[in-house]
Parts: sequence; structure tokens; C-alpha cells
Amino acid sequence: MADLDPYAAYSRESLVAMLRWQLEAGVTEALSPEPYDRFSAAAAAPSAPAASQELPPAYAPTGDSPLAQARRNKGRSAAAPPPATVEAKPVNLADLYQIKDLDGLRAAVEAFEGSSLKRYATNTVFGDGTAGARIMCIGEAPGAEEDRQGVPFVGPSGKLLDRMLAAIGFARSDAYITNTIYWRPPGNRTPTPEERAQCLPFLMRQIELVGPTAIITFGGPAAQTLLNEKTGITRLRGKWFDFQTRPGLAGGMELPLLPTFHPAFLLRQPAQKREAWQDLRSVRDKLAAAS
Repeated sequence: MADLDPYAAYSRESLVAMLRWQLEAGVTEALSPEPYDRFSAAAAAPSAPAASQELPPAYAPTGDSPLAQARRNKGRSAAAPPPATVEAKPVNLADLYQIKDLDGLRAAVEAFEGSSLKRYATNTVFGDGTAGARIMCIGEAPGAEEDRQGVPFVGPSGKLLDRMLAAIGFARSDAYITNTIYWRPPGNRTPTPEERAQCLPFLMRQIELVGPTAIITFGGPAAQTLLNEKTGITRLRGKWFDFQTRPGLAGGMELPLLPTFHPAFLLRQPAQKREAWQDLRSVRDKLAAAS
């Protein structure tokens, strides 16, 4: 019988060690090989595959446990699905500029159907904070924990961000925190330029409604999106840029923007925290001068 089950030769301790290794490697979710349409009221939960007649009942998959999924997925690719093709629906800027508060903008984002990312996400991750915050922190995209809770920067990188703000005398509640996109990309892949461009009009209006004194962008994609740059974060960080929400148009905001390293990057490369601390001191001095 052992040759019928690829895991039968392993002890329970070995299987637990394999699962623990996957967790430490960053695996956060067990995905079904079949797509699930969470927006369809008629969608039913994927059923367990029928037991093969060649296998005795003791070896037939009986549920969606990680071990059962590993058996079914053996030999299949675990890669994230490619971006789905969705017809881009242009945002009516005139309508967007008529929105006068963050609650109204959140409703507009949640009603937006022009991004394929929404199909895969559990929640819309709009932002955390209130209008009038002096600092606006903008990251790249929601991660797995942010997608589950619907709040940006709540995982390990969020805890580090809280400590970074506290180091210059700011509580998390003193800042407004969001990302360049509002839905988690499948498999935590990097959002494409097209996906960031679809959310950019909403983000620009979000900045105007928050009305911060300064913006900090975390990571290369966030800085590149707002500054329309292709330069990497190691060359952008630590430099102040004059940022405009409506370049060439009336009615927008002009404010200083500083790119720095993403907290998730600092967790992987703690030696770079020295440069990030220099950037934070620069933010503290800029805000002090603006008081």
C-alpha cells in the first residue's frame, strides 16, 4: 500500500516539519486547484474529488486538509494565476472631483469594476486613518493579512511601520496609511503598471481629501507610480520631490514627497534600517519646519 501514497513512508513528525518549513518560507494560504467565483451567488464550495477505485478508502482524499490538497496537487504548478483580462473602464475625473470626503471615495472605489484584481481579492483595502493627518504613508499593495482584514499594513511589515513612525514621535493614528492599489494581487505578485494606473485617479483624489503635509512612499513601485519614474528605490530614497496631484491642471495639491524602503524589505535586509532612519529624520525635520 505504501507505494500508492507518496506520503505513507513519512512519519507524522516529518510531515509536520514539511508544513512548518512551508510556513517559514512564506506560504500563507492553501489554494484549491479549481477557480472559485466568490461574486456569484450560485457558486458552490468546491467539492472533494471522488475517491479513486484503485485506492482503498483509507487513502482516498476526504477533505481540504493541507495533506489532501498536497496529494491532489502533486505534479501541478502552484504559480499564481496570470492577470485576468478586464476591459478598462476609464474613471470620470469630473465625477471623482465632486467627491468631498473619504467615505464617498471609499464607496466609489468599492463600486469600481475596472480592475481585474478585485476578482481575486477578499476585501477592498482602502486606507487607515482620518482626513487631516500630517503624514500620508503609501505602500505598494495589500498582502495576505491586509486582504483578510481589509486594513493596510497590519502584518509584520505594519508592526515595523508603527515602530518607524513612533521613532519620530508619531503614533499610527497620527498618519494616514494606504497603498497604490486597493486589492491584493494573486500570490502577492507585483502589480502591473496597468493595474496601478487604474487605481491612480482614486489615489490622487484620496491624497487631496486627506490633505497631508508630506507623503512618504514605501518601496520602489509606490514611488515610481506617484512620480512617474522608472528609477529604482535605492536611487530615489532619501530625496525630496515636489509632488502634484493634478499636474498641469487647476485645483490640485502640491506637497513634498519622500521615497524610502518598504518595511517588508527592511525585515529581509535589516542592514538598510540605517538609511531608512536617515529618511525618517528628514521627514521629522520637514514637518517641524512646516509647523
